[in-house]
Amino acid sequence: MIILDGCCGAGGAARGYADAGHQVWGVDSEWQPNYLKSGATMLIKADILQALRSPSLTSQASMIHVSPPCQRGSKMTNCRPGLAASYPDLVAEVREACQATGLPYIIEQPEHGTPLISPVILCGWMFGYETYRHRCFEAGGGLVLAQPPQPPAGPARLRSCGWPHPVPAARAGHWEPGRFVSVAGHERVGLTRKVMAIDWTNREELAEAVPPYMTRWIGAQL
Repeated sequence: MIILDGCCGAGGAARGYADAGHQVWGVDSEWQPNYLKSGATMLIKADILQALRSPSLTSQASMIHVSPPCQRGSKMTNCRPGLAASYPDLVAEVREACQATGLPYIIEQPEHGTPLISPVILCGWMFGYETYRHRCFEAGGGLVLAQPPQPPAGPARLRSCGWPHPVPAARAGHWEPGRFVSVAGHERVGLTRKVMAIDWTNREELAEAVPPYMTRWIGAQL
């Protein structure tokens, strides 16, 4: 399948879809110098809403994945009065534009980003990586995602992702042995690359990325 990868960044999501056997065409309003290192086929510099409203582009695609900017719903911006409102809320517009194409689509957000409709929540620990990084995926256009991997049996309290968090997570930038990694821009890049399964981006791109093992799981279902 040809997947249109909107707001693609440096290509974390693209790597997973490519690993699952699909062609990936990235779309981003900024030129992303590391994107094609992900295994994607091409990169188009364009506004995602304009791209989704361009039949010459969407008619060639089989599916759409968009990761709209998440700052409006993040904890960081909502700690300061008025800051969140300075960021665009693109999720509703992206959803409307995706639906208008008639194609199956995925909209992705971090757990504390803009709320999605009946999202599947994935966690790095579900896939064996020592991080509790959560990402939410809303499926539409006829696409229905399977239930995420099931946790091992046990009495541990389950978290929002449906899995237990059995090991404490370190504060970002303060990892020590015996703790899980918190992925952030000021954590040691070697640690975050390992738990994100990403080795081609810089530190800042890594902190914003979707782990490829999550989109590989989605891509396998396609």
